[in-house]
Amino acid sequence: MIQAAIAGLVSGGVYALLGVCVVLLYRMVGVLNLAQAAIGVFGMFVVLVCYEHNWPLGLAVASGLLTSTALGGLLGGVMARWFSEASLQVRSSVTIAFLISILTVGLWIFGSDPRPVPNLVGTGSLWVSGLVIPHLALVILGTALLLAGSISLLLQRTLLGVWLRALAERPTAAELLGVPAQALTVGVWAVAGAISCLAILLIAPSRSPEFPVLSLLVLPGMAAALLGLFKSFSLTILGGLGIGLIEGLASSLPAVAPYRQALWFLVMLAALLWIQRKEVWDAAR
Repeated sequence: MIQAAIAGLVSGGVYALLGVCVVLLYRMVGVLNLAQAAIGVFGMFVVLVCYEHNWPLGLAVASGLLTSTALGGLLGGVMARWFSEASLQVRSSVTIAFLISILTVGLWIFGSDPRPVPNLVGTGSLWVSGLVIPHLALVILGTALLLAGSISLLLQRTLLGVWLRALAERPTAAELLGVPAQALTVGVWAVAGAISCLAILLIAPSRSPEFPVLSLLVLPGMAAALLGLFKSFSLTILGGLGIGLIEGLASSLPAVAPYRQALWFLVMLAALLWIQRKEVWDAAR
C-alpha cells in the first residue's frame, strides 16, 4: 500500500503545480481560472503536432511552452482590458467562457483522437529502503518546490514583488501610483500558462491524452489550492501531494480504484466543511 501511495506522487506533483498557478492568479489578479489546465493542454498538443512532424523534442517542447505562454497572456490581456474592475465572481465566471472557447478551438484544430505523448523524463526509478520512487515524481516535486520558493522570494524581496502585492491589494491605487497594472496582469497570466503546459506535459504519458480529459485536471488543482486557502504556496503543494497520495493508495483498493481520480472532490468537500466550521458553530450558539 505504501508503494501504491508513492506512485500517486506523480499526479500529486502535477496537481500541486496547477494549484500553484491557481493561487498565483488568485493572489495577484483576483481570479479563479477554470481554464488553467486547458491553456496548458493547448500548448501540449502543439508539442505533439510538432513532434509528429519530426521536430527535435526540445524545439517541440519550446514551441508548446511559448504557445501556452502567448495564450495565457492573450487571455490575461482580455481580462485586464475589459474586466479589470469586475468582481471576483464575474472574472472567475469569464474563465468558464475561456475554457469552453479553448476546448472548442482545440478540438477543431487537433481533433479528438488520442496522440502518443513523449516522456520528457524517462521511466527510471530510485530505490529507497525497498520502495520505488519514479524519477518523474522527483522531477515534478523539485519543480513545484523551486517554483513556490521562487515566487515567494519574488514577492518578498524584489520591486516587482512589491508592485504585484500592491496590484493584488489595491489595484486602482497601485495604477494611480504608476504601477503598470495591465502589463503585470498579462505577465502573470503568461507565466501561469507556461507552468500549466509543463505540468500537463509531465503527466500526459500516464493519463488519457485527450483534450477534454486533461483540461479537467484544473479541478484537483483547485482542490489543492483550496487546501492552501488560495494564499499559501507551500500548503498548496502539500495539498496537491496529499491528493496524489490518496489517489495512489486508492489504486490498491479494488472497491474504490475505479473512482480514484475523483477523490479530489471528497478532499475539497472536507476542506470546505472544515473552513466553514466556525460559522456553523457560531450560528448554532
